[in-house]
Amino acid sequence: MARETRFSFDGGAATYFGTAILGLLVTVCTLGICYPFALVLNERWRAKHTFIDGQQLVFTGSATGLFGLWIKWFLLSLITAGIYLFWVGPRIQRWVTVHTEFAKPVAPLQSWSAGQPAQAQPVLAEPQSQISVTA
Repeated sequence: MARETRFSFDGGAATYFGTAILGLLVTVCTLGICYPFALVLNERWRAKHTFIDGQQLVFTGSATGLFGLWIKWFLLSLITAGIYLFWVGPRIQRWVTVHTEFAKPVAPLQSWSAGQPAQAQPVLAEPQSQISVTA
């Protein structure tokens, strides 16, 4: 019996392999300089095939948006003999996460705790201020 889950993925081996090979060729042929283009290609494929609660993900990042950061990180990694790569990995993951969204916008969750369903909480249009009058 299959376990129900909020997450699903429908990608196949053929399209994954083709996308991965193209990304590898772009990266190798440019000696790593155009890695942002390969990363965006792979992340768009991953997001296209990923669903959370029936909502499809979409990757909104662009290679040109990452290119400047990548050149800086690439040079710092060369200068530090690869030591800076320990910081590059998390920064790339942060950039990817920030640029991954739902294809159709949904209302944001107000609160969520593990093991319990999210509870709707009222959202105030403007913060209420309390006025105190002292005599």
